[in-house]
Amino acid sequence: MPEIDFWYSIGSTYTFLTVTRLPDWCAEYDVTVRWRPFNVRTIMSEQNNSPFAGKPTKTRYMWRDIERRAAKYGIHAKLPAPYPISDLPLANQVALLGMQEGWGEDFTQNLYRIWFDEGIEAGSESALSEALLRCQQDPRLNLSRARSPEIVAALAAETDQATKLGVFGAPSLVVRGEVFWGDDRLDDALSWARVGHVV
Repeated sequence: MPEIDFWYSIGSTYTFLTVTRLPDWCAEYDVTVRWRPFNVRTIMSEQNNSPFAGKPTKTRYMWRDIERRAAKYGIHAKLPAPYPISDLPLANQVALLGMQEGWGEDFTQNLYRIWFDEGIEAGSESALSEALLRCQQDPRLNLSRARSPEIVAALAAETDQATKLGVFGAPSLVVRGEVFWGDDRLDDALSWARVGHVV
């Protein structure tokens, strides 16, 4: 089965649902997913797309929609969570560093729990530090490393790659160049991986 690339950006609210349920989903369907952090804010800025800013009705809908979907999956969430996050690039730089070293998935899941369960804004240094501690990583060292020119450039490169693939939002799954946008497209991506079409 071809690998599914999970393009996500810490700072995306709907990504909370995918990050929380993805490990069990992978185990249930015996599928491999590669986690790919990127900067969705860069892509949205280039598209002049501000999904919720200045849109209170849509924002209310978004929180209620996440609440309904979380209940469907049996996921606890304290909503609304602080939004938007203050340092989206840094959060994703830490995640990318972690992906390079094998602790990125754990970091991402911990950070989303801190954000959605404990109400601590995910771009804050306190949330990032706590998420690092929970996956046995040194906060001071890794926050410094995540700010390095190499990791900044690596996140920019991943964001550029996402753009080239046609990714425009998070979460997105890409299978054989086919883009599936949204937490509710997991099963469609799996179908495409297995049989080459949506069933």
